[in-house]
Amino acid sequence: MKLLTKLLLVALTLLLVSEYINGITITGLYPAIISAVILGILNAIVRPVLILLTLPITVVTLGLFIIVINATIFYFASSFIQGFMVGSFGAALIGSLIVSAVSIAGNRLLK
Repeated sequence: MKLLTKLLLVALTLLLVSEYINGITITGLYPAIISAVILGILNAIVRPVLILLTLPITVVTLGLFIIVINATIFYFASSFIQGFMVGSFGAALIGSLIVSAVSIAGNRLLK
């Protein structure tokens, strides 16, 4: 039940982000749910590999490079999901920051 709640929270956050951030477009609820699932899978599989590969630069930047990794995954996910479009890396950066912040807050509230 918690997983479904987290999934819906991320999907609704993606819909809100698409309304307020220029450059991010989601055409409906179904693409938002699919995007939330794909982002979750990419964050579970690809993100740890990218963090490991970029460990030296992550250490030098005191962990701030992880924000760039999150934005890259966000931008990458939009490249193969129909109905979810990100126009620029800047929009992906802002969108990933907002989605991450809401996801962290939701995870804390659900515990």
